[in-house]
Amino acid sequence: MSSHQSKKVKMTSTLDHLKKYTTIVADTGDFEAIKAYKPTDATTNPSLILSAAKMEQYKSIIDKAVKHGIKAGETEEEKLSEAMDMLCVLFGCEILKIVPGRVSTEVDARLSYDTQKSIEKALKLIGLYEELGVSKDRVLIKLASTWEGIQAARVLEKEHNVHCNLTLLFSFCQAVACAEAEVTLISPFVGRILDWYVKNTDNKSFEPENDPGVVSVTKIYNYYKKFDYKTVVMGASFRNTGEIKALTGCDLLTISPKLLEELKDSDESVDRLLDPENAKNVRLEKISLDEPTFRWMLNEDVMANDKLSEGIRNFAIDCRKLEAVLKELVRAASS
Repeated sequence: MSSHQSKKVKMTSTLDHLKKYTTIVADTGDFEAIKAYKPTDATTNPSLILSAAKMEQYKSIIDKAVKHGIKAGETEEEKLSEAMDMLCVLFGCEILKIVPGRVSTEVDARLSYDTQKSIEKALKLIGLYEELGVSKDRVLIKLASTWEGIQAARVLEKEHNVHCNLTLLFSFCQAVACAEAEVTLISPFVGRILDWYVKNTDNKSFEPENDPGVVSVTKIYNYYKKFDYKTVVMGASFRNTGEIKALTGCDLLTISPKLLEELKDSDESVDRLLDPENAKNVRLEKISLDEPTFRWMLNEDVMANDKLSEGIRNFAIDCRKLEAVLKELVRAASS
C-alpha cells in the first residue's frame, strides 16, 4: 500500500472501541459538542444549562422560554418558574433532534427532600415535553438519590410510567434503594468520589482499577447483574479517560466533551471489564433496605454524605444563578 493510500485508512478510535460494549452519553448542554461525538443519549443539569445559556447561539431558546413564562404565569414568581421549566425542556427538545435516544432533564435540586413536590415537578416537565410533541419514552427525569428522591422515582415509574435517572449517587445503599424502587437508571458519580478520597486521605493518586469511584461503580454493576435488577448503571462525572476505560462494559457512560475528544483522538483498544456473566460469580450478599436502614447506612458513609449534600447545594446555586439571568429578562420583557 502506498503512503498516499495509507493516509486514507481511518484508525478505529478508543471511543469507537468503547461504543461496542457501552452506550455513550454526552454530558453537556452544548448542541455542537453533541453533534461532534454522536452519542446515543445526552444528559443535562442546571450547571450545564447555565453554561450553555451564556452562549450567544442559544439566545433564541432563552427568549422562547421567557415568552412562555410571561404568558403562562401571573405573578413574577410564577413567570420565572414557568420560564425555568420551559428552558430545561426546550434544551432537551433541541438535544433530541440530534441524539437517537433519550435526554435527561433534572428536577430542581431544591426539591430533593420533598417527594410530593418532586413528583409534581417531574409530571410538569413531562407535560411540557408532550405539548411540544416529545414522547415521555424519550425523556429521563433526573432526581437526586435522597430517600425522598428515590421514593418520588418509585411513584413516577410505577404509577405514571415516567422513566427516571437517579443522580448524585455515591454509595452502595443509594444504589440498592434505587434498584428496589425499580427506577430505570442510576448515575453514580465516579470522579467526585475520587475527589473526596484525594482531598481526605493520604493517597493522592490512584490507578484506574483502584480508583475508589471505579471500585464503587463496579460493585454496583455486579450487584445489579448478579441479582437480575432491571435498573441500569450509567457511570458519570469522570476526571480522566483511565476511569472511563476501567468501566468498559458498564451499561452506559456519560462523558464530557473534553474527555470524549481525548477518546476520539486515541487509537488504544479497550477490553470489556464489566460483564453480566462474570457478575453472576461475584461474591455479594443481597440486602434489603427500609428508610431507617438506608438513612443509617448513608450516615455511616462520610464520603457519600458529604458529596450528596455538596452536590445538591451546588446544583441549587446554579439554579439560582439561572433564575437570576431569567428574572432580568422576564422583567425587561414584561415592562
